[in-house]
Amino acid sequence: MKKVFKFSENSQITHKTDPPFITRLGSRFFKASNGILEFYWFSIHVMLRIFHLSRKRRINNTVLMRQILFTGYDALSLIGIISLSIGALIVLEVGQITGKLGETRLVYELIVVIVVRQLGIIFTAFIVIARSGTAISTELGNMVVNKEIDLLDSFGISPVEYLIIPRVIGMIVSLFTLTLYFNFISVIGGYILYNIVYSPVNIFIFINRIISEMSFLDVSMMVIKSMLFGIAIGLISCYHGLKVSGASTEVPQRTIRSVVNSVASIIILDIIATIFSYL
Repeated sequence: MKKVFKFSENSQITHKTDPPFITRLGSRFFKASNGILEFYWFSIHVMLRIFHLSRKRRINNTVLMRQILFTGYDALSLIGIISLSIGALIVLEVGQITGKLGETRLVYELIVVIVVRQLGIIFTAFIVIARSGTAISTELGNMVVNKEIDLLDSFGISPVEYLIIPRVIGMIVSLFTLTLYFNFISVIGGYILYNIVYSPVNIFIFINRIISEMSFLDVSMMVIKSMLFGIAIGLISCYHGLKVSGASTEVPQRTIRSVVNSVASIIILDIIATIFSYL
């Protein structure tokens, strides 16, 4: 067992032993369980407040519009470049396979399966986590350090209604809109490369063929996933930002935790939603 030596006041060496492995493991498990339960209670509290907005009407429209502007509008250029490249690469790779098989119709079907069902929402969520999720955690963490949250409480203003709810709603709206934008630009990128590498085709015919390959399940899963991912990213980012205890050095630590937890939750939710879609 590991021993730690330290000097006492009378200059004699004393021995301090670490707690047993089982004790340390149980302590970490207990701490993790408390954190998960605390996050669930926080999520339930925020979602109940959101459902009661129609009656209270106390949402901060300024914070909401700023969140949508930063998360949605400011990310259009980045997402446009990535989605254009991904759409072109998918058509290039898929076209090599379908061209050998003589089934060009599979190009449109695989674009729907790969982009609309999976990659569009996944890539959009990861970009939003990297940009907006980190920004929310850092901003709220700094507000805790600067005692701004306590100041709102002293004025009788609920931090949940003033700060959290607008950010969560803004995240949901922005992620859904960016997902549609990602899918559309990916189709445009695929169309451009299809015309360059393979046979020229009218853009309206190209888009109509892709739409004809889409089913109600594809569209509904895209909407459900974008909403679930938006809720998860917004809640996790806000939770870790508010969990800063008061030291400024804890802000980047909480930001990293929010990114890791958001990515893990996105992957888990995507797997669960995909499994249910095939049942």
